[in-house]
Amino acid sequence: MRRLLFLFLVTIFTIGTVYGQDQFIFPYGSGPNKFFIKEIIKLTGKERPKICFLPTASGDSERSIIRWYELVNDLSVEPSVQRVWISSYSQNVSFEDNLLSMDAIVVGGGNTLNMIAIWKAQEIHTVLKKALEKGIVLAGGSAGSLCWFDNGTTDSRPIELSVVEGLGFLQYSHCPHYDSEEYRRPLYHKNIENGIFKSGYAMDNDAGIIFKNGVPFKVVSIDEKSNSYFVSLKEGKVTEEKLESIILK
Repeated sequence: MRRLLFLFLVTIFTIGTVYGQDQFIFPYGSGPNKFFIKEIIKLTGKERPKICFLPTASGDSERSIIRWYELVNDLSVEPSVQRVWISSYSQNVSFEDNLLSMDAIVVGGGNTLNMIAIWKAQEIHTVLKKALEKGIVLAGGSAGSLCWFDNGTTDSRPIELSVVEGLGFLQYSHCPHYDSEEYRRPLYHKNIENGIFKSGYAMDNDAGIIFKNGVPFKVVSIDEKSNSYFVSLKEGKVTEEKLESIILK
């Protein structure tokens, strides 16, 4: 009995050591800005963190990569980019080894559906799960925010917005660009009302929420007109709760 108790305690201690690291995910409504990157730096706890940009959703577009380097040029970070449109001859380290060596990973915007399909083909989705468990900060806007949730609406298919399944690291539904396109808000409400989505979080372009261990920890925005919301179904009616946010300066 004592041996079994000892083994149980050792197991609990080991699990706590491996998975006891705080896990941060920082989704925001649209593309990154310096204020949000500064928050990511703080979350890493490092003076000069290694932050990798993952531009899969834009097809590794040079424009998005150049914008990334311009954005962090005068910040205290060691920036890099992980392309997925590569060959064995162009990269001498695996996706896993590279991404798990980072302090934070920022996912860019673009086509969410294609991005997740490519991640699954390359097994990057499992690497991102390992990164989260390791305590590497995960962040991103638009496609880079939608991917962390259970599901949401995307413009990744022709004609109209449709449902896309995310990675489920945050067990809510999600709507980015909440203030920029008039049809996103009513469609999100309709999907929650019809039971297609569970309750979730909607974010204006310049607003975001830092989740710690799967729950909201800090709500931020870069101005007073940009907000985040918790949207849920109460007594058969969709309700929208505006969350009090900290204005970043």
